[in-house]
Amino acid sequence: MDAWRTAIATSDATNIWIRGQAVTSLMTGATFTDAIMLLHLGRLPSPGERRLLDALLIGVCDHGAGAPSCATARLAASGNRSSISSAVAAGILAIGDDHGGAGSNTMQLIADGLRAAKAEGLSPADAARRTVDRALQQKKRLPGLGHRVHTTDPRVKVLFDLARAEGVAGDGVAFMEALEAEARTRIKPLPMNIDGALAAILHDMGFAPPAGRFLFIVGRVAGLTAEVAEEYEREKPMRIKVPVEYDGPPLST
Repeated sequence: MDAWRTAIATSDATNIWIRGQAVTSLMTGATFTDAIMLLHLGRLPSPGERRLLDALLIGVCDHGAGAPSCATARLAASGNRSSISSAVAAGILAIGDDHGGAGSNTMQLIADGLRAAKAEGLSPADAARRTVDRALQQKKRLPGLGHRVHTTDPRVKVLFDLARAEGVAGDGVAFMEALEAEARTRIKPLPMNIDGALAAILHDMGFAPPAGRFLFIVGRVAGLTAEVAEEYEREKPMRIKVPVEYDGPPLST
């Protein structure tokens, strides 16, 4: 049987290394956010990148108990008081294209649009225009735009202001701002959401598209653990009763 191969971590009887760096040195000289970037990109972040990653992780850590991932975690905790890990895992399994996972799809949209534009010497704004053209032709929604709750997602401006101040903002941010403007003019006002902002910044930091979902999960786990802990501490087992209205065939007697 061939050995598994990995470039991420290894250890011996007295040492542990992540990407070649001693864990003991990282423990005393780095932050958890540093370790996330080291794990995924193989390098430590600049001070500005660290600040942006911190802000992103805070921005996605929780959005209230009604968010699908949080509600699912609490529902699982309500029915199973003996497995913290299963309740947290249930919340993670609720993350998908329509909740929390759109960052990856948006990153792919950015990468594809910018790659095609670069090949033709076009600008990020041109790439965004073409992307809207394609969405209209195919009658598809644009990921990263629109929000069920917020008319303006308050996290977006904070992240983009930080990205500019820290010298991180690049073509990804320019593309998403142009996409939002194009959609407003040609479709309807669709304010950028956290997935769009997260995607733009992670793209500009050099992450691959799957990181849009990976990093959302990393941040949201902090919120899920708090939601599960509160469910155990404050509520009785089986306290969650989801309203259900039967509309099937008439009931026999």
